Amino acid sequence: MDAIETIQNFLNSGQQSTVWLMVGIIALSYLLEDVAIVAAAGLALEGLLSPSLALVAIFIGIATGDLGLYYLGRSGRYFRGIRYKALTNRNFRSLRTKLRKNAFISLFVIRFIPGLRTVGFTLSGFFTIPLPIFLSAVIGATALWTGLVFSTIYYLGNAAWLQASQYQWVIIPCAILLLYGANKLINKSYSREQV
Repeated sequence: MDAIETIQNFLNSGQQSTVWLMVGIIALSYLLEDVAIVAAAGLALEGLLSPSLALVAIFIGIATGDLGLYYLGRSGRYFRGIRYKALTNRNFRSLRTKLRKNAFISLFVIRFIPGLRTVGFTLSGFFTIPLPIFLSAVIGATALWTGLVFSTIYYLGNAAWLQASQYQWVIIPCAILLLYGANKLINKSYSREQV
């Protein structure tokens, strides 16, 4: 129990703990974006982090992760074997044409479809989509999604009837399950449209 108390005291100690909580949210967003949003909202509800700092941490984590995928794709252009496969594959050429033609809308929509983010953002870099278009689409979609999910969880958690309940802790697992279900539903409906 001594280690747990030490960690709790460290997290509640002030300025240094705020930085570490923000770094933790950023790191978590590289792995699981939606879980990072829910965790940040939970930390803001508990008063360990201000809502504005929690949103900034989420936004920095998601935006830098997406930018990293873009530059991963850009670096793939330097490998001859990958370039050869891309140039000789007929499907790849049509994908490049479609992505370049409607870059902003395509990237904006890709942000909301689970499973396409990594591939779509990496291919954006590989196809040399202009960085300002990429950033404007990704930042706009990220701001919309993050703001919607974070504010819903935060305001629901601050509701008086939930504050009085002994089951306030249930909001975080329920939010994660709801986001997971929504992602599956969006992915399934998008896959059906493509067939």
